[in-house]
Amino acid sequence: MLTLDTTYEFELCLLPTDMRKSFDSLCGVVTTDLNADPTNGTVYLFANKLRDKIKILHWRTGGFVLYYKRLEKGTFELPLYDKSVKSIQLTYTQLILLFDGITIGNLSSKNRYKTS
Repeated sequence: MLTLDTTYEFELCLLPTDMRKSFDSLCGVVTTDLNADPTNGTVYLFANKLRDKIKILHWRTGGFVLYYKRLEKGTFELPLYDKSVKSIQLTYTQLILLFDGITIGNLSSKNRYKTS
């Protein structure tokens, strides 16, 4: 069960990540590759090269929480992105869709109201 909600920022690391990495090594990826502080409240997602495994690193008061999902069949469909960037921001909805195996490449929000 994920204890995440819409109050967090989510960042997907686009560099393939070795899934043998744990808390300290993933913090090192955040610090060196993404130039960020792993304890800043952002939730970081990492996928392996085959895209059949995802780890989520989340700082909570007092320590880190690590979520790990391995697919038995198929791959996680990452959103389309510019190859020159190392990470992209995701919304909570995109995180849940990605984690549940739903393609999020062409999603966009549409206004549900008219502005004057």
